[in-house]
Amino acid sequence: MKQVPKVIFGRGSFKKLSEVISTYRDDGYIIFFIDHAHKKTGLVDLLPSDKNDLTFVIDTTSHEPKTDQVDLLRDEILKTKNQELPGLIIGIGGGSTMDISKAVSIMLTNEGSSRLYQGWDLVKKPPITKMGIPTLSGAGTEASRTTVLSATDKKYGINSDQSMFNIVMMDPDLLENVPDDQKFFTGMDCYIHGVEASEGSYINTFGSAYAKQSLELCTKVFLKEGGTNDDLMVASYLGGASVTNSEAGVVHAMSYGISLVLGYRHGLANCIVFRQLEEFYPKHVPVFLKMLEINNIVLPENVTKGVNREEMSVMIEMTYRMARPLTSALGDNWKNILTEEKIEELYSKM
Repeated sequence: MKQVPKVIFGRGSFKKLSEVISTYRDDGYIIFFIDHAHKKTGLVDLLPSDKNDLTFVIDTTSHEPKTDQVDLLRDEILKTKNQELPGLIIGIGGGSTMDISKAVSIMLTNEGSSRLYQGWDLVKKPPITKMGIPTLSGAGTEASRTTVLSATDKKYGINSDQSMFNIVMMDPDLLENVPDDQKFFTGMDCYIHGVEASEGSYINTFGSAYAKQSLELCTKVFLKEGGTNDDLMVASYLGGASVTNSEAGVVHAMSYGISLVLGYRHGLANCIVFRQLEEFYPKHVPVFLKMLEINNIVLPENVTKGVNREEMSVMIEMTYRMARPLTSALGDNWKNILTEEKIEELYSKM
């Protein structure tokens, strides 16, 4: 079982970042990837960088992480530093920024395009040491063994132990200024991780324990039962760990099609899909619907109304590529349960 080797948790822990990373400076310069939102929060100005370090402010509003984007960042770093490798990469932000930091750490030591490594256990060479600092909780990227990237024709993860962070710093103070709707959609990614992991056949005892606790904490937060940012941050980590020790399921398999073709962000895409899957998750969808109501969240309607035949085929094909999650959720005969006609029917309801 793969776990993040070192986790630092607690309010105010970000203030100790300089001290934490000082031991890595002997290994080379440091690269910071930080979400563009932190130009407004001022966190960019608090980074403990020196003149040899590189800082990239990542705009996560226009699209989710792409393979071409990762490849270009890798090439820019190597050109700027005359092929010298960094000693540490730090990703600060939500799932997108942390995924980019993971992917670049892999691509600095592995040849070719990041498209070549989308799949299971395809990474050959150890990556650069990397650290994740979530400032948005729910995606579980900080604890998972995948980094999800979109290519021209697919959205797929680099699923490998090499994708995992070496260090994670979780400071609940960093969640204070997250907008409510963004907090909800990202938090639902966490809730859905717990649902899919616990309901899947790939689950083990570790994964089951992680999923149970993550679901309890998410419920506490989003049913307004006294949950705090501390609870949400821990839930996100445990949700990511639960999927690492199990698998995703029908929701994620179908949400990738929504994101790929229609451009919806991952958390929102999951919510759009999850609302229509009560037949697969009868215990959990009603709870989700209650969370929507309590948090005054209105999901977009008729999102697939204008999808043409070619686009629908791409969405169905993307779903079918997610064989492992669908096998975990539905068994080896999943294609007989989730037929192409069934997938199209479900998409049409969204």
